[in-house]
Amino acid sequence: MELKDLEVYKLAREISREAWPVYKEMDWKEKKLMGDQWIRSIDSIGSNVAEGFGRFHYLDKNKFNYNARGSLTEAIHWTEILHERELLPLEKYSSLEPKLKNMHLKLNNYINSTKERAKNSKKESN
Repeated sequence: MELKDLEVYKLAREISREAWPVYKEMDWKEKKLMGDQWIRSIDSIGSNVAEGFGRFHYLDKNKFNYNARGSLTEAIHWTEILHERELLPLEKYSSLEPKLKNMHLKLNNYINSTKERAKNSKKESN
């Protein structure tokens, strides 16, 4: 399997693509106060999944997957703040919010499956 075929990575990239036009429309002050942190946290989800995917040992993989989950939680926070402050239109919020929640579920499943694969490989080697 290649990284581009990994479901959690594809979803992370989709969220990034959807968030970028919103970020680009922000003025300088909005970007500096909130937008930069928002887009960085969103982009960090996919970059951490990618880095973990490239690691050999499951503990290394999941270290980056846990970082991705932390970035995801931050992205959810900023998405809600931007919506509350009317910097994220309802239509974009209504599209991003369920994708972020779905990403949380899929990322947790991916973390658990990585642990299971490690357990199974240990059993096979014994």
